[in-house]
Amino acid sequence: MKLLLGLMWLMHWLPLPLLGRVGTGVGSLLFLVLRKRRHIALTNLRMCMPELSEAQRVVLARQHFQSYSRSVWERGILWWAPEARLRRLIRVEPGVPLAQIADRPTILLCPHFVSLDVAGVAVMLETGLCSIYVPQKNAVFDEVLRKGRSRFRPVQLFSRKEGVKPIIRAMREHVPYFMLPDMDFGDKDAAFVPFFGIPAATLTAPGRIAAATGAQVIPVVATFLPNYTGWKVSFYPAWEDYPGDDMAESARRMNAFIEDRVREAPAEYFWTHKRFKTRPPGEPSPYLKQ
Repeated sequence: MKLLLGLMWLMHWLPLPLLGRVGTGVGSLLFLVLRKRRHIALTNLRMCMPELSEAQRVVLARQHFQSYSRSVWERGILWWAPEARLRRLIRVEPGVPLAQIADRPTILLCPHFVSLDVAGVAVMLETGLCSIYVPQKNAVFDEVLRKGRSRFRPVQLFSRKEGVKPIIRAMREHVPYFMLPDMDFGDKDAAFVPFFGIPAATLTAPGRIAAATGAQVIPVVATFLPNYTGWKVSFYPAWEDYPGDDMAESARRMNAFIEDRVREAPAEYFWTHKRFKTRPPGEPSPYLKQ
């Protein structure tokens, strides 16, 4: 791991167009080698995008591996490059909503696109935040990741085991909660609501926390700019009349929003995650090989 991180540090000095192309090339190789992850990605794409031919889904899965690999190598820039370089490479539209964040508790809802770390950096260049953090198995990587994610502004990282109380305390002090809401964490505190028309175990936490704190939910999505020129971080208007009284409906609304963003940049969504791992009672896992 130390050798790999050393290589990432050396490569972060490269121009982004060259570094990005290296990452894309590595991703093409990983698509051939990582059969298990390729199977997961293709299974997800068959479920979510049945309108595509199998050949089109294979192309899209390969592009996802390329995008994911590229995002990993480019992460060195996020961890070690000076602030001036990051500001040149990150285009924020329409801008980090600092006035809104100062006005009331805020959830910055960030779906799992491969460049999600860029969204976090864009926020931390302007203000602190809090988030859930899962410690990495490798201690060296864990330390680098923590330092890389907290080098510009104060960051409060909480364990999932601590529950929501420390998050709510931070939000009431107008520290925005950077939330990654769209992974399968099982059926606890979740509802089965459609994601691309497929029932998916979806956390109801965004709605419940918003209801408990009176927070506004502001979505933020990070994607690649064309031709390896940087990243775009898009902040969307705060959701109106959210969450309402029905937490399952608020989860469905969130999934519908994410679906629309995925269709705008389909190769950049995190297809190698088992999004449909948790199934309703009696329904088999779609990831079992036939």
